[in-house]
Amino acid sequence: MTGLTYNELIRELFPRLTGGIRWGIERTARLLSAVGDPHRAFRSIHVGGTNGKGSVAATLSAVLGETGRRTGLYTSPHLCTFRERIRIDGEPLGEDALVAVARRLWPVIRREEPSFFEATTAIAFLAFAEAGVEAAVVEVGLGGRLDATNVIEPEVTVLTNVAMDHAEHLGDTLEAIAGEKAGIIKPGAPVVTAMEPGIVLEVFQRRAREVGARIRALGPGEVMDVAVGLDGTRLRIDTEPWGELSLHTPLIGIHQARNTALAVRALESLAPALRPDGAAVLRGVERVKWPGRLQRERIGGETWIFDAAHNPAGVEALTASLRLLPLARPVAAVVGILDDKDWRQMLPPIEGFADHLVLTTPPSAPKHRRWDPEAVRAEIGGGAAVVVEDFDRALAYARASAPGGTILVTGSFHTVGDALIALGRAPFGADAPLPDAPTGV
Repeated sequence: MTGLTYNELIRELFPRLTGGIRWGIERTARLLSAVGDPHRAFRSIHVGGTNGKGSVAATLSAVLGETGRRTGLYTSPHLCTFRERIRIDGEPLGEDALVAVARRLWPVIRREEPSFFEATTAIAFLAFAEAGVEAAVVEVGLGGRLDATNVIEPEVTVLTNVAMDHAEHLGDTLEAIAGEKAGIIKPGAPVVTAMEPGIVLEVFQRRAREVGARIRALGPGEVMDVAVGLDGTRLRIDTEPWGELSLHTPLIGIHQARNTALAVRALESLAPALRPDGAAVLRGVERVKWPGRLQRERIGGETWIFDAAHNPAGVEALTASLRLLPLARPVAAVVGILDDKDWRQMLPPIEGFADHLVLTTPPSAPKHRRWDPEAVRAEIGGGAAVVVEDFDRALAYARASAPGGTILVTGSFHTVGDALIALGRAPFGADAPLPDAPTGV
């Protein structure tokens, strides 16, 4: 690897690690052990769940950053550049630093032959340790119990919710999926969740009892005075250490009020030595940035909304929030969904909100996961849907269909990331295109 550039690393090396999903934390543990167990050099908060975990993780990181501590954030997948996955003090890891860390790990990576996500996780934790990160927020990649990130011993565990997603890997019932996600609950580490009473919460509570962890569920009346607008979301919440907090997050959506409140409950659960003060909570929530989640941009004479909703629950949350916003009509929706997602459930809410539906395929979507827009249109009976296979032309078609109106881009991380790149709005730049390279976990 000597002398390898960042682009060469991404283009030539990481795609070779993609052998699909490989369950278990043993390989990740061996990778980390070979470089001194860097994941033990910093404190951590572990965030799992189906939807909202990225928003919660970004909020936690933003608040911890306001305490003056060097803060890490590890998330997946990325939108436009691999470096988004590994952030220190809010900024993606630099190309040179990434290459240097990968170089240190590469001999053991070659020996262990980990998956893409396992290798990336080890690289992130080593990068955090070498940068002197004091606290890191770590998002689960897939599931929880057997996810590569589950090597950490967190101060607090966060479980956002459970919905039907990745059923082929995690189980075909909510109870089975909940069992996998509950696997990140660790002995003695407090747990907070946004799940309402039901079988999923029972699974979480049972796991917490088994390992001796205190669990707190966010009650329906705890999030008060929610107001959603084009500038974000406002809410009020009572807290033990800071009293009543009136919060404003730039993240837009009813669901973001609950995500924000869940992050606050996680911060409350930290030991006093790590817990921020109330002023840091207010500042961090106010300053959080999380692109691709009901992200609003004004481009030319139109409003663009970018949201990476990629399962039915995500789409329901998206469309429920869109209906609260004073968005200009007409609305054209550019939709690109991966074939292994439940597009039959995802499309009706989008079609019900939009005046025009443009079905397309994002260029970065892996070839084996690309849907067939023509077949999809035929199955849904056409209606307002048109198929524009070329992605750039699909964006242009939507813009022409909604002069002075609103263009919604959604369906997958690939769709949103490719659109942000095409429109010159990539938040941290973009990597060179890869031949069927991974952007998922």
